Amino acid sequence: MQLTDEEKRMRDGAEGDAVAVAMDLLIRYGDALEAERLVETRNVAGTMTQPSPAKAALVAEGGWAKAFAVMNLDSDRELEIPDVRVPTCQLQHGFAADAEGLTRYPADSIRLQEDAESYFTARGVRVLGTCTPYQVGNLPVFGQHCAWMESSAVVYANSVLGARTNCEGAASTGAASLTGRIPYWGNHLPANRLATHLIRADTEISGFREWGLLGYFVGELVQEARPAVIGALAPASDADLKHFGAATATSGGVELYHLPGVTPEAPTLEAAFGSADPPEAIEYGARERRQTYDTLNARGESTEVDFVLLGCPHASLAQVREIAGLLEGLRLADGTQLWVMLPRALAVEALRQGWTRTIMRAGGRVLTDSCPAMSRAAPPGTRVMATDSAKQAHYLPAILGIEAWFGTTRECVDAAVTGRWRGELT
Repeated sequence: MQLTDEEKRMRDGAEGDAVAVAMDLLIRYGDALEAERLVETRNVAGTMTQPSPAKAALVAEGGWAKAFAVMNLDSDRELEIPDVRVPTCQLQHGFAADAEGLTRYPADSIRLQEDAESYFTARGVRVLGTCTPYQVGNLPVFGQHCAWMESSAVVYANSVLGARTNCEGAASTGAASLTGRIPYWGNHLPANRLATHLIRADTEISGFREWGLLGYFVGELVQEARPAVIGALAPASDADLKHFGAATATSGGVELYHLPGVTPEAPTLEAAFGSADPPEAIEYGARERRQTYDTLNARGESTEVDFVLLGCPHASLAQVREIAGLLEGLRLADGTQLWVMLPRALAVEALRQGWTRTIMRAGGRVLTDSCPAMSRAAPPGTRVMATDSAKQAHYLPAILGIEAWFGTTRECVDAAVTGRWRGELT
């Protein structure tokens, strides 16, 4: 791998042992990928603070420095961890104190995470605590090279913002935070950002559920490739684009999609494919829509719902306002719980606007920092959930062994109020 003089200095220990270890990791990582060089990044989004049994053992052995060395730098050495070199944020992690007592999630894990926040913020990490960092201040610009984890965040950064990042891991983002470097490969290369497949929606795509269904179909179809999508597409809101991308990354491994006129690199369909002719379009019509809906609802049998989950990826303020409006003057059914997940920074504004009080008066909760899939926890006794998230409908049945229904936000709120699933595809 070709290294600059500055990168060689970091590798050789001129900026301390931890930076040298980080650079060694990135060189090995880049060599494995056959990357010719590293690229500078000033935007890292990783995960350091979330608790786990393995991390708790490492902290007990040698503090957070030990945990970071092992989990984020792939090193058994005793290292003094310096301040991060470039802007770095913590993505979603475990449940915070606002969820204490609502689940069987251990209180010790909440305390451990609070301790981690103190350690890492002292070293310059911004604890955003969300899978949607772009909603709370980390908004990379067009063409910016980033080092991000979290599949739904990565696909949004690439496809909606036009930034450049691969779906990184805890070790590569940890190393990037100390060096400001990441291997130059994959989505960083212009040639690897062109569309590979063409999908045409022949049924109208309008609203949150329909964008989720289309995304789930597209991801399952193309897997890790780069789809361009055209057809009967109504103007998409930020929430629609967030939901669409998360669904493509869930059923497949999409990190970049092209919506001509939306994706910055694809003002036209021709631009999405570069100099190549677009391939024959694959149709998404009424039959494909029904099949995708049935797939997402195949894990639902009982219509008696005891848990409703909204806010995955984390809800925007517009979504919280919509949920509060649907709940105005109503009460949840006995035995049914409703959680709305959103970033901690947005929770402050939701409270100021009165939407949190409306949701809580109805019997729901507004929670931050995590989600049931990330923390592997739901209300005790949960058997059947309803959600407007294709991602959670896909993952939670396997993670928690529960049934799941997928539908519109309105249908999910109705399930919370009635205790029954009455959603259907019309």
